[in-house]
Amino acid sequence: MHRRSLIGAAMVLPWAARAQNADAQAKIRTGGVVVAFRHALAPGTFDPPEFRLGDCTTQRNLNDVGRAQAQRLGQWFRQQGLSPAAVRSSPWCRCMDTATLAFDQAQAWPALGSPRGTSPEAYADNLKTLRQALADVAARPGRFEVWVTHMFVLSDLVGGGVSSGDGLVLAAGVDGQPQLLARLAGL
Repeated sequence: MHRRSLIGAAMVLPWAARAQNADAQAKIRTGGVVVAFRHALAPGTFDPPEFRLGDCTTQRNLNDVGRAQAQRLGQWFRQQGLSPAAVRSSPWCRCMDTATLAFDQAQAWPALGSPRGTSPEAYADNLKTLRQALADVAARPGRFEVWVTHMFVLSDLVGGGVSSGDGLVLAAGVDGQPQLLARLAGL
């Protein structure tokens, strides 16, 4: 029987994950991309009703597994000699913690925030901002950025989900829409 990935829900063979991550690494090295991660494991679904953005005690947070997952993510980047030009994160604590545990830094960016508590119009503006920022990064080959955000944001950008702690290597397509180039999983 194949081992199940601790991070993803799908069955992933170790050699398949290595090949997938090697492909992602090559695309990252080329630059002009964003590696967009869903925050590491924060058990539960949605934030509690008393949620307040500036108060981590009212939010879903990383557990020990999630903190270790974020640290492994950063370790993988360091082992590959990959250093992002910028690390941007949703201001939600689980995202900021993922980014800082992995990369020792993070710039809070409201555009990466969860749609919860945001009007549909404001959320649509955030997605437009992210698409423009992706196009701006694509215009600078040789460098890449890391974004840490939420499942809903990634799903709305590229039309598919991602497991906690997994990443998508994104570029702007010729039409300006986000294009999925590769996936990073099981780090």
